[in-house]
Amino acid sequence: MNTTSLRGASLAAFACVLVGASFTANSVLGDYPYAGGQALRYGLAALLLMPLIRRPGEPRPAATLRLLTGRQWARLALLAAVGMVGFNLAVLAAERSAEPAVPGVFVGCAPILVAVLVPLLEGRRPARPVLYAAALVAAGAFTVQGWGRTDLSGLLCSVGALAGEVGFAVIAVPVLRPLGPKLLSATVCALAATESTLLGLVLDGGGFLRVPTGAEALALVWQAAVVTVIGFVCWYMGMQRIGAERATLFSGLIPVSAALTAPLVGTGSYGLAQAAGSCLVGLGVAIGSGVLGRRGGTAPQVGAPAPKADAGPRAVRRSANVL
Repeated sequence: MNTTSLRGASLAAFACVLVGASFTANSVLGDYPYAGGQALRYGLAALLLMPLIRRPGEPRPAATLRLLTGRQWARLALLAAVGMVGFNLAVLAAERSAEPAVPGVFVGCAPILVAVLVPLLEGRRPARPVLYAAALVAAGAFTVQGWGRTDLSGLLCSVGALAGEVGFAVIAVPVLRPLGPKLLSATVCALAATESTLLGLVLDGGGFLRVPTGAEALALVWQAAVVTVIGFVCWYMGMQRIGAERATLFSGLIPVSAALTAPLVGTGSYGLAQAAGSCLVGLGVAIGSGVLGRRGGTAPQVGAPAPKADAGPRAVRRSANVL
């Protein structure tokens, strides 16, 4: 693994650890209106990202955004709707009739789907080492979380959460290269805040927003400044360096991070099953990311042309970013 790949793996891992550690903040917001909370979170994140998106010697962000096609704007709106607003809504809906472990197990399968979908959309075959690694990560996530009580509604919403997690990685690939991690994060956060506001007005009218309590305000600031601003930028920087397939392997660290931090706040325990699952996730990540000396060179960077098969169709370029 070269320096670029190692840096990308570290960034993706750090982003997923932040998401896992944020589950405590999510529990604090259980009574806050969903759409209003999302609007505040993503709106604040977009404002915090503004000073970071302009660097000397680079084109103005507004000029870059004006060059986007209608199709690219539609992709960005879909990324915000599916990978951010829709994902969080699906998890919340699933947890109304299912224990939190159920959507967690489904989301843990995201590395397998991404490892298959991304190569197929780029006109190449899925890499076997990444597929094997994704299976280990999914098994490890299941072992860490276990299974819980659920019903049909909980299962369907959990499938929706899985679709949102996959979309967060897959939809973003084509727009990551022209926008870069910071401008992409700021743009989709602004779109997600707008979509959440519209959703709140439709579902709850003017009552979709209220003044948060002190604990809720701290949780929203944590989600916006740490999980969204730092987490999103690190995620997309990592994905830019090692590709969506390998970056998504690190999503297995989300339940591991949640399990490790749960005892600190008295919401769970870390036992033998969590330790075994953590080892499986670590092994899968190590194999898929190349830490164990996987053959085949470095991972293709996002936006690079896909290799052509001997007798296959011309590779289709893919661009999408997606929680």
